[in-house]
Amino acid sequence: MKNIATIALIAASAAFAGCASPQSTATTKEGNADTKAVAKAGTPSDAKTDANTVAMADLKPATKVKADATSDAPVAWVADNSAKLPARPEELKFAALDFTPPKAKDFRRTLPDGTPVYMAPSKEFPLVSLTLTFKGGQWLDPKDTPGLTAVMAAMTRTGGTATIKPADLDEKFDFLATNVGVSGGQGAVIANMNTLSSNLDQSMTLFFDMLRNPGYDQDRLNIMRGQATEGMKQRNDEAGQILGREWKYLIFGEDCFESQQATKDGWDAITADKLRAQHDKLIQPGNVIISVTGDFNPDDMMKRLAAGMDGWKRGDMAANPPAPTNVFKPGVYRVAKDIPQGKVRIGRRSIQRDDPDYFSAEMMNEILGGGGFTSRLMSNIRSNEGLAYSVGSRFEAGVYYPGQFAGAFESKNGTVALAVKLMREEFKRMQDEPVSAEELEIAKKSFIEAFPGQFSSKDATLGIFVSDEWTGRDPEYWQRYRDSIQKVTAADIQRVAKKYLNFDDMAVMVVGKWDEIAPGDQTGRAKMSEFFGGKSMELPLRDPMTMKPMDTPTQSDSAPAPKS
Repeated sequence: MKNIATIALIAASAAFAGCASPQSTATTKEGNADTKAVAKAGTPSDAKTDANTVAMADLKPATKVKADATSDAPVAWVADNSAKLPARPEELKFAALDFTPPKAKDFRRTLPDGTPVYMAPSKEFPLVSLTLTFKGGQWLDPKDTPGLTAVMAAMTRTGGTATIKPADLDEKFDFLATNVGVSGGQGAVIANMNTLSSNLDQSMTLFFDMLRNPGYDQDRLNIMRGQATEGMKQRNDEAGQILGREWKYLIFGEDCFESQQATKDGWDAITADKLRAQHDKLIQPGNVIISVTGDFNPDDMMKRLAAGMDGWKRGDMAANPPAPTNVFKPGVYRVAKDIPQGKVRIGRRSIQRDDPDYFSAEMMNEILGGGGFTSRLMSNIRSNEGLAYSVGSRFEAGVYYPGQFAGAFESKNGTVALAVKLMREEFKRMQDEPVSAEELEIAKKSFIEAFPGQFSSKDATLGIFVSDEWTGRDPEYWQRYRDSIQKVTAADIQRVAKKYLNFDDMAVMVVGKWDEIAPGDQTGRAKMSEFFGGKSMELPLRDPMTMKPMDTPTQSDSAPAPKS
């Protein structure tokens, strides 16, 4: 006997939608080049099924009838297809997605001055999106003015031009329904314009004037300085913010741009002249890649871009960022904060993007803690033990130098030690036992089935091409990506786990009430003295305006000496 509930549900759905037959669509999420969303489906889409598995394409449409209150269409459809309906949803079978990643060379052009341009025209909407990506970011900030590049980028947008006051520039962009933004991060300064294709010429004229001749209005700079100063005062309010900055100091060192924090003295030292000097160094034709998507003719756009760049003084390309010189020291580190839950991060330096271990390490992390509810850390620490609502891990491979690996969770103070112990045990299990065939298959499919989402929009696609060109990624990387994932074996994962998941080579950082955290749980299953010989280093809170330690660290404990 057929599954009556399934048939009734399909019939009701067809009646409600007023359609002749059920439809099925597959969607994927967009992600970045080296990371993925952590929540993924736990059942592979092409898992083996029995003889009752039915392909959706085999279901015949119902006879067309008038869609009225007395229509027999749902009943007719069920009558036509009931014999082919599977008993359970997982028995449905879908054709494999045939997706070939685009190649950068098919989208790349070059302006007469040598500037690379990536184009992806589309008539879908009467809009044009123009992005200029300038190489160089936070690592080029002078030591006395941390954050200078980010401020310069923001002020390039908000500070007007040499001939247009800030408020007037804002009004002109608003009148043209043009959205413009400029941001400066660790690796690049990105200027973007989105406008109606009918307003393209006027918008581009204003946009290039803003980039080439920024005004850096003093009143706007003073407003931004005041806002930043108020924001600094709240730096110690949130434990998560404390954990994030202290972790970067520990991983990369206080003198590395990755850890750089703006200060009041640094902000006070920022002047319009310093903004212009940083602008001239970074925002110039010798340091840019352009990308354009939307409603335009490629040849006409090349002429518009050439006109916008004409006469703009060309400088040198920014250098690559320097590698950190900090010597990472394993151990237990703690910051006092009166909160009911301890925030914890456990990890170490990792590898570079082109390391032969990269794909194996990514798969290892996916099974360990990167795969959301299918991961081991989530299953054990949250689902089985109920110690944390949020738990997981992340493996980041650096482009120019090794990145970082970290497991993280939040747990009430009394169970922090137990959660640390369980995470350590999961690290050891990855080293001692091969992952199961099911875990490996789910992890592979989570990467492979999400892969097309990397190119889900034209803007995302061109963004990948621009980033790859700046960082020198192999042009065939994306063509080989899925094969590289498929080749990873359980033995590969166990091998890299033995290299990168040694708990004694990691740091444990805890923000919370140490006097409640250290004793451990009431059942006596774990306490903090079990780790690193019971030694820990207290890190003092920092002055929010200067980022200097406000107190002397406790000397009763000390961090273990670094391994040779």
